[in-house]
Amino acid sequence: MYGTPLGRHAQVLEEIRALRTKAGRREQGLFAVEGATMFDEAIASGREPRAVYVTERGLGALGDRTTLLGPERLFVVDDRSMARLSDVETPPGILAVFALELATLDALLATGEPAIVLAGVADPGNAGTLLRSAEIFGIRHAVFAREAVEPHNPKVVRATMGAIFRMSIATVDAAELIELAAVHRYTIVAAAHDGIALPDFTFPKRALLAIGNERHGVGGWLPHYDAGVTIPQPGRGESLNASIAGGIILYTFSQQM
Repeated sequence: MYGTPLGRHAQVLEEIRALRTKAGRREQGLFAVEGATMFDEAIASGREPRAVYVTERGLGALGDRTTLLGPERLFVVDDRSMARLSDVETPPGILAVFALELATLDALLATGEPAIVLAGVADPGNAGTLLRSAEIFGIRHAVFAREAVEPHNPKVVRATMGAIFRMSIATVDAAELIELAAVHRYTIVAAAHDGIALPDFTFPKRALLAIGNERHGVGGWLPHYDAGVTIPQPGRGESLNASIAGGIILYTFSQQM
C-alpha cells in the first residue's frame, strides 16, 4: 500500500481533529482542507501540504497525485477515523493539512493595491464567497476583522473555492485598520445605507472596500470610514446579503479600474 497506515488511536489524529476549532488551528499554526478539488487548487497555487490523510476510496481518487507527496506525508486511515477528522457530513476521503499563512496589514498595504475588508462579517459562507468574488474581480488582498469569523474556518475555506490559497490575508482590529490606512494613504470605502449611490461614486485606486456584518453593516465593527456607498434598491426587501452586496461593489470597482 502506498502511504503509511494509521490506526484509530494514533495521537496525530487527535491533533488533526483539533484543527476543526479556532483554538486548535491557532495553537498548531495549521488548517485542513477536504476533497480532491481543494487539494488540486492548493497544489496549483504552489502550496505544499504538511500531510494528507486519505481513506482507501480517497487514495484511489488521488490517483497519480500521490507521487507529489511520498509515503512520509501520505497517511491512510479507515472511514471511521476520517469521519472524526472531517468537518462535513459526508467526508470526501481526502483531508490535506497546510500551514497558516497570514500577512501583516502593514505589508499588505505597502503594496499600494486595493483590498477587501470583511468588517465584522459573521457568516462563514458569506466570508468565503466574498474572497472568491474579490479574486474574480482582480483583488488579491483581504483583511478580516479579528473579532469576527476567521479566514481559515473550514466553512470559509470551502466557500473560497481555492481563493484562500492565492490571496494575501491579514487579520486586524478596527483601530489598526484605521491607523495604517492613513499611514499608507488609503481610502476606506464602506457599504453603507446612507452612502453615495454606487453608480455615482468614483473609487480611488488605493481603496479598502469594507463590507459589513449581515445584520449591522460596518458600524458594529468599524467606527470610522472615509466614504460610504449604497446600492440603489428599487424593489422591495430589507437589504442585500453581504456576499451579494460585496460582489456588486467589487464588480463596479473593477469596471472603474
